[in-house]
Amino acid sequence: MLTNRLAVSASGLSRHFRDSLKIAHDLGVDGVEVDGRFGLTHDEMSRSGLRQITKWLEDYGLRVSAVRFPTRRSYADSEALEHRVTATKAAMQMAYDLGARLVSIHVGDIPISEESNEWKILIEVLTDLGTWGDRVGTTVAVEAGRADPDDLLRLFAALPEGAISCDLSTGMLVVHRHDPVEAIHALGNRVVYVHANDAIAGPIAGRGSSVVLGTGQVDFPAVLGSLEEHAYHGWLALDAVEPVAARREIESAVGFLQSIG
Repeated sequence: MLTNRLAVSASGLSRHFRDSLKIAHDLGVDGVEVDGRFGLTHDEMSRSGLRQITKWLEDYGLRVSAVRFPTRRSYADSEALEHRVTATKAAMQMAYDLGARLVSIHVGDIPISEESNEWKILIEVLTDLGTWGDRVGTTVAVEAGRADPDDLLRLFAALPEGAISCDLSTGMLVVHRHDPVEAIHALGNRVVYVHANDAIAGPIAGRGSSVVLGTGQVDFPAVLGSLEEHAYHGWLALDAVEPVAARREIESAVGFLQSIG
């Protein structure tokens, strides 16, 4: 059952990593997702810190599902690109050290023209990250949600086989007026991680709103069925809409998914 591998954002539960692990354990989930940019600090990820984090995870019976690495700029934007790529590679090393071996990124706007300089930059960067991933044992998963699934398919076709994979965000797909079930069928086994979130579409693409899981327009029975059809055995990651109600929301989300899973 897919609902046997549920994860929750650690930073969404508490500012203190150890406290977030205790809450995650109490909620009955199996893993935590780490924010690689604003979550764990450099000191916490030092050699001694890593040993302590590993012990905490063991104490609470949890695993790190993935490292999420949000960036303000696209990987096709040449401004400060070298710094962005270096930071992403550091997040990939963090993921390996934590045992997750998966980094979720938002690639940014995917250029329409494959003859444009931005497209060439994007392909070069993602190829580089794929090569680095082979070296450190970490996969980069590009979010399908803000990124159009069809545009992602163009990226996959232009990149070396296995250079990147896909993180499917069900709610963000709805916000950007894509059908999550159709996206699963289109992307197939490239989907290696799923953010199970819910949303209501707005009047135009990108203007929708996130809502509590089970109260929006995502057809979760169909989503879970489609994932099983494509032999998906990865994580379902949960996010709270309102940080102040995170614990209550995640508890509700776990119950909702288990009731249909």
